[in-house]
Amino acid sequence: MNKSFSEKFKGFLKSWEFVLIMILLLEVVVFATKNPKFLKPAVLLGSINDIISICIISVFVTFCMITGGIDIQVGSIVGLTSIIIGVSWQDFGFNIWGAAVMGIIVAALCGALSGFFVAYCDVQPMVVTLGGSFLYSGIALLISNLSATASYKGISGFPDSFKFISKFRFFGVLPLQVVIFVVLTIIAYILLNKTKYGRMLFLVGANRQAAEYSGINARLVTMVTYILSAMSASIAGIILTSYLGTAKSDLGSTFTLQIITACVLGGTLSTGGKGSAVGTALAAVVIGVLKFGLPLAFGVNQQYMDIPVGALLLIVVIVRAALNNQKVIAFFHKKK
Repeated sequence: MNKSFSEKFKGFLKSWEFVLIMILLLEVVVFATKNPKFLKPAVLLGSINDIISICIISVFVTFCMITGGIDIQVGSIVGLTSIIIGVSWQDFGFNIWGAAVMGIIVAALCGALSGFFVAYCDVQPMVVTLGGSFLYSGIALLISNLSATASYKGISGFPDSFKFISKFRFFGVLPLQVVIFVVLTIIAYILLNKTKYGRMLFLVGANRQAAEYSGINARLVTMVTYILSAMSASIAGIILTSYLGTAKSDLGSTFTLQIITACVLGGTLSTGGKGSAVGTALAAVVIGVLKFGLPLAFGVNQQYMDIPVGALLLIVVIVRAALNNQKVIAFFHKKK
């Protein structure tokens, strides 16, 4: 039986997504009160370039975490994609869009390789993706050495058609990257909540053995999540390269902490079986606004931005563990 609108609305008010929206609004109020420039559309939307890559990747890393895995190699794939685009275009004469497609294909193969070891060889996801992180970073560095341009300088001079990704604004205000992020979040939401694949994904994460007994190919489902995660990192790498106007092998090397924090803050359980694309998307924006607002409103140095992000991750994990601890629950019941 379909729920009425009022029932759905009441359910939303009790959801974690609603809490994240309230946190986001609180951030806006605090930062705007301290510095009114924060509310200027050009300033606020201009900052999106610095966080959009993390937002996009986080949504699809959620898929891996729902299966009970984790993907910490995505930052390396961002850099790998970037340098593939630069070297293919500048040194091998590829069309810029052909180079971008090549980057996505290589990223998918990287995701498939890591996903294969996780799904079919039963190697710990942390170990596989940590190894993948070093492997793909090394490959990116090797590819950069094929270029006539020194690796530390980066490859630049991309055509305007490629820079269009980061420069175009709908109605002169809304960046194209935001639209791409919203579209990808909607796709992720549909995959998780409206398709057979999504139902299989949650079942694999909740109880893999039961999923296999019910006829689900749990190994293939798991492997696909790492392919999707890697492809999202590649798309993020394309957007970041367009924005910076430079292809470098180490782009994305600092993304891991923020991505995992966004997934956990968004309501995804590290043990698997639970996660939300919309929750992760909102959490990524919360982190992005926090990293943008603290320097603008309170003058916090950018080099210290990992401190609040790390603290946020610890707080979320500790609070969630406490809320699921039967002794803590019993203690508060006694207080009542």
